[in-house]
Amino acid sequence: MSKNIFVYCEITEEGHVADVSLELCSKGNKLAKELGVDINAIAIGDKLDNIADEVSAFGVSKLYLAEDKKLFPYLNMPHSNIVSKILQEQKADIVLFGATSIGRDLAPRVASTLKCGLTADCTSLEIGDHYVKKTDTTYKNLLYQIRPAFGGNIIATIINPDMHPQMATVREGVMKLEPLKKKVKPEIIKIDVNKYVSKSDFAISIIDRKIEAQKVNIKGAQIIVAGGYGVGSKENFSLLKQLADLLGGEVGASRAAVDSGFVDHERQIGQTGVTVRPKLYIACGISGAVQHTAGMDQSAQIISINNDAEAPISKIADYNIVGTINEVIPKMIKYYRQNSK
Repeated sequence: MSKNIFVYCEITEEGHVADVSLELCSKGNKLAKELGVDINAIAIGDKLDNIADEVSAFGVSKLYLAEDKKLFPYLNMPHSNIVSKILQEQKADIVLFGATSIGRDLAPRVASTLKCGLTADCTSLEIGDHYVKKTDTTYKNLLYQIRPAFGGNIIATIINPDMHPQMATVREGVMKLEPLKKKVKPEIIKIDVNKYVSKSDFAISIIDRKIEAQKVNIKGAQIIVAGGYGVGSKENFSLLKQLADLLGGEVGASRAAVDSGFVDHERQIGQTGVTVRPKLYIACGISGAVQHTAGMDQSAQIISINNDAEAPISKIADYNIVGTINEVIPKMIKYYRQNSK
């Protein structure tokens, strides 16, 4: 079994490698160095001339390109067949996908085809060993697929000792994008598409598509004022918006706040939302459940505003303010207005 690592590179509407795929190439390169193996990438679509240059800063050794106008936009059957066959031929050991709408559609089908496991929405990936006492067997250099489980009450480490490749999906922003100082273009291996797909794979055709522009770019915000269930109401969220606007930031929310109808889902931060790394994160009425902190605990500075001094979020916050939203936020707004002129 080869120990090589593969990353599926998702291609954007503009013909570039998606940020989440570059993040996975960056993480995959670190894992590959730890294992002493290569990291390879797979890109499928049309007009892929610039892909090699885009992945060249992330240590990719080989880039498998399946290029054909029929392969864009994404269709499940041809893409899954191409990816599955490449992984089978190359005897891949670790495969990483972005936890996007495409990745969530593609990865399970590939896993089913290869008869292997798949861990979704990982928050961390590590390499380690596993000892089975019953059989006195030690499995070396497994992929630790780490994610919250059982409603966020535990952090589970999932392994696949017997069924390979080991496959995982990761949300955008979870892994750091760390390009290398020196670019090295990968070896390009062009796939003969006709040998990997059949006409029946194109039984479904896309007649029309409507692409909506993203309304909120919370992922790129340097300052985020986030609210949880403790904010209490949609009206109280307007206070958070006032503060965010004054600071030049964005409003975020926990899942509990979104589920309560206080704010739209596009502002949700956490395991089932987006992952952010702002310079300043102000958590208002957020208890600090694992599902939420998984999406913001890499923030440079965290301020918690909570009427419970013992709330779990206090353990990761740099500063804790004990009080209600209605007590604290208006004072912060007043102070900032008075001192920012």
